[in-house]
Parts: sequence; C-alpha cells; structure tokens
Amino acid sequence: MTARLIDLELLAGVLSAAAWLAAAGYAATRRHRPAAVLVVVAVLAFLARIGLVAALGRAGWWFVQEKLTLTLPMAAVTAAAAAAVALTARRWTALALAVAAYGAAAGPVLALFAGYPAGWGIGLVTAGTVALAGVVTWQAAGHRSRRAPFVWLLALAPVVLGAAVAVPSSASATSSSSSSSPEVGPGVPVSSVRGPDPEAAAASGIAVRRFTLTARTATVTLSSGQRVQAWTFDGRVPGPALEVTQGDLVVVTLRNADIAAGVTLHWHGYDVPAGEDGVAGMTQEAVRPGGSFEYRFRADQAGTYWYHTHEASDRAVRLGLYGTLVVRPRAAAADGVDLTLPLHTFGTALTVGDRDQPTTHTVAPGTPVRLRVVNTDDGPHRLTLTAPFRLVAVDGTDLNEPGVLERVAIRLPAGARADLAVTAGAAPVTLDVDGGRATVRLTPAADTPAAPPVNTAAWPTLDQTRYGTPAPTPFDAHSRFDRRFTMVLDRGVTLADGLPKYAFTVNGRAYPYVTTQTVRAGDLVHLTVVNRSRDTHPMHLHGHHVLALRYNGRPFLGSPLWMDTFDVQPGEVWEVGLRADNPGVWMNHCHNLKHAAKGMAVHLAYEGYEAASHHAHGA
Repeated sequence: MTARLIDLELLAGVLSAAAWLAAAGYAATRRHRPAAVLVVVAVLAFLARIGLVAALGRAGWWFVQEKLTLTLPMAAVTAAAAAAVALTARRWTALALAVAAYGAAAGPVLALFAGYPAGWGIGLVTAGTVALAGVVTWQAAGHRSRRAPFVWLLALAPVVLGAAVAVPSSASATSSSSSSSPEVGPGVPVSSVRGPDPEAAAASGIAVRRFTLTARTATVTLSSGQRVQAWTFDGRVPGPALEVTQGDLVVVTLRNADIAAGVTLHWHGYDVPAGEDGVAGMTQEAVRPGGSFEYRFRADQAGTYWYHTHEASDRAVRLGLYGTLVVRPRAAAADGVDLTLPLHTFGTALTVGDRDQPTTHTVAPGTPVRLRVVNTDDGPHRLTLTAPFRLVAVDGTDLNEPGVLERVAIRLPAGARADLAVTAGAAPVTLDVDGGRATVRLTPAADTPAAPPVNTAAWPTLDQTRYGTPAPTPFDAHSRFDRRFTMVLDRGVTLADGLPKYAFTVNGRAYPYVTTQTVRAGDLVHLTVVNRSRDTHPMHLHGHHVLALRYNGRPFLGSPLWMDTFDVQPGEVWEVGLRADNPGVWMNHCHNLKHAAKGMAVHLAYEGYEAASHHAHGA
C-alpha cells in the first residue's frame, strides 16, 4: 500500500508540473480559457499530493517531513506567486505559470534524483534552481532589463550557498569513509580466519567431503531446449549440486579454466569463517585463469543454501556461475522425495534446475515431498502449489509448527530459499512459478494426464509475520542492544570516486564510501532498514542470520523468522537483530546484484579485524 501511495504522489507531482507548464504555453499565446482549465487541473493535482502525503504520514512513511518542509511548500509558494501575478500583472502570467511548473516539478525530481538525506543544502539548491529556471525562461521570452545581472546573482546565490553546505559534507564523508572503510584495524586479516585443517579433522574422526569445481565458459542447453553461451562450474548450469551431512567438513577446491574476470565461491546463507566467504578483494583475491583456491568449513547448519561467484557477480551469476548446497540433518528421514529446485533466468527464459532435471516427477500417492526452492535471480518469484502444503523452512532454518496452507502464494526474495512440504496425492500437484513461467509437476504415474490449469493470480500472498507458532528466541525487539544501525536505501546522485554518479545508496552514499558498521564480538546488534526508493531491495548479510523483529512497526507474531536475505519493498521498514558471533569483515548488500554493483553495499566489521585489501570489488 505504501509503495502505491508513493507512486501516486509522484504521479500527481508530474501531472501538476505538466499542467502548469501547458497553462504557461497557452497563456503565452493569449489562449486564456484552456490556460485556466489547466491551472485548475494543476491545483487539483497539488491538492491530491497533499492528501497522498497525509496518507503516507498515516501509514508511517519515514520521509513525510521532506514533503512537508521542502517540496510541498516549494510547489505552494510558486503556485501562490503565479496566482498573485495573474491577478496584478497579467503581462507576466505566462512566466509566473512556468515558475509554478518548475516548483511543482521539484518534488518528482528530488524524489528520483536527489537521494537521502534531503537537508538544507539540497533545499537551497532546489530553490535556486527553480529561480534560475525562471530567469532563463524570462530571458528566453525576450525580456531585457538593466537589472538582469542582479536577478541572475539573486537566483545563483542559494545554489552556491546550498552547494557549499552539501558538497563539502559529502566530500568529507567520502574522505573519512574511504580512509576508515572497510579496514577496521590494524588487526587480524580476515584472510587468515580459516576453517579447520582437513587432515586434523579426519584424524579426529570428522567426515571430510571433498569437491572440485572448475569455472569455465561453455555452451549449455537449457531445460527449454535453448542453447546459450554461459559461464559454468564444470561445464554445466547450475553447477554441481553439493550435498553433505550435518557435521561434515566440506573441502572445495575451486579452479579457473578460462574466466578472464576471475572467480570465487561465496556460500550464500552459510555462516562460514570470514576467510572462506569468497568476497574478491576483501577476504581473498579472485582466482584468475590457471589459479585455484581451497575452501573449507564445517557443515554445522542443516538446510538449503547455494553458492555463487562473488567477483563481478552481477554479470557472472547471471551467466551461470552458481549452484546449490544442501546440508542434510544427521538423523534425516529416509522416506519421501526431496527435490532441490534452483530458479534462474536466462534472458526471458525462467529455468528450474538444469536440462537433465525433469519438470515432471512420478511420486506415489501418500509420499511426503520436500521442495527446496532456491531463487538465484535478482528479483522475487511468486510460488503457488495446487495442493495443501506447509512452508517448513526459510533460508535454511526450520519454522516452528508451520500450519497447512491452501490457495496462498509464497513470495521468494532474490537470493532466498523456501522449503515447501506437500504430500503427493492421487491427482497431480503443480508447483507454479510466476503464474506459469515455470512449473514442476508431481504425478502418481508417468501417464497421468495433466490437470487443468489453475488460475492462481488472485491468491493472496502469505503474511509471514503471522505464520507458524511463536517460540523462545535468544533475544527479541525489547532486548538491550549494544549497537544500533539505520540503513536508508535509496537511489540518487552522489559523489563516488570523486565524480557525481546516479547510484544506489545506503544513507546517501555509494559503496565503497558508506560508513562501516563497526561491532565487537558478542555484541547484540539492531538494524533498522528503510527503503526510500521506488525499487525493491533484497538485503543480504554475509556471515550471519538475522532475526526479524518488526515489520513497518508491527511485531512478528508467528514462528521466529531467521533469515539471511529479506525483501525491503518501497516504503517498508524492517527491524532485525543479530548476535555478533562470527568475527571478521562482512558484506551487507542488496542481492539485486545490479544494485550492489552500483553502490548498495556496506561492511559490518568487527573491531580487531581488517579486510584483505582496500575494498571488495566483487559485490
């Protein structure tokens, strides 16, 4: 609802500006009747903006104050000035209406480009820019005056003053951030924080599971039959499915045959030691062609996870450098069917698994089935099942006493995983992804005819804040937190590498200039994540799972929800907590990897630890 209100307020601002500008055009040609009609439209659109901002305030939107103190007053003042001029000096009506258009346009322009925070500096620059636009229009219309230089100086003054306020503060923030981030030290290099030694583990009776993955380019055939040029692990997409048992020591040797950009392995959702996290430029250097790197970690967390490269990952994951990791419990049930289903989009084709993984599975009626759905894409997917089911795990962690669901959709954020439990029946069961873009069918026999299609578009999305049964947690929203951080996610023009860029930002800055979140080992950490932008941001924290505490100010009333990736949609506010129990320097970034590559990332760093090099370049 908040996202819709944000879009409507933006649309009302655009409509108001367009109506004022069109009215100015008609007034300049002395066509006063259509000009008057358009003025009415502009005023009504402005009044609609006021109503929508009031609705956003009632909805708890964090940024109402920007509207109340800057953009709405700007639109109101210029509109009032236009009305006064039209009544007292009609020869200037067209110019006054044009200035009203510029004042109304300030709202949408600031919302789309200015970014957070919109302080006094931005306000002065905005006011001056509106005035400058008016002066340019005045002179373009052929008006001349001996006072023109004074008018220009009067319009330029707030722009210069605002820039003097805004730019140095941004530059100093950039300077201080780049000098202190990401290293928190001098201290222990995270590259030295490694997993157990395989020989010592084997000698102590721990099972050691060894794998080798080779990154190479290849032409692969998708499940749709389409052949694509891909970047692969072992010549296949997805890469080999890694399956181990809880308690095993996992040892993976990564080799790079010919990926010129370099590769790493990041264990998405798995809380490995910092030196095994696979972030190029921070925990290790990328593996270049002909090189190799050995990863090792204890598989203590049972559940559904995945792996992917973390070097140039926006492009590399999209081209195929990913695979699944499933850690089975020591006492896993032997009966039933267990399917791991990675979702991935090549171009416009959504695939489930690889070419060799069937989309129809023969399952005897009464057989329990676990569907482990992994979203490897940049955006969310919508899952529906045509039979009663339970959502039994999220991001590798089991939910407490999840109830049976029917005719309900599951929203699966980018990078996230959902384990669905369903019992096969006498009739086919269909897992539908995004309204039919991809399907997986469970049938009692190979020759079972296909069930008639089910229209799932109207099915509601599960409210996970109320699903399952509450259970004790090590902390909650009322606990005393040692560290509190707020992350405002946005998009706007900001300084990056000394140049203004249109970036995805955290607290108004683009990576690597975002201030590091510094903690001590053992701290209880509270994160408030707010989305000011019009994009959805699936936030992913390396090395830790977070406990969801509040959503838009409301507590979670169902099962405890431990996640490593959560969708922050436009206007939403998430409050999550974590225990700082995995020392190192960690990435915390949007898992729409395009957004991460354009700046939406920050480090969470433990005191006494430093990154392997200046800053990660593999986000």
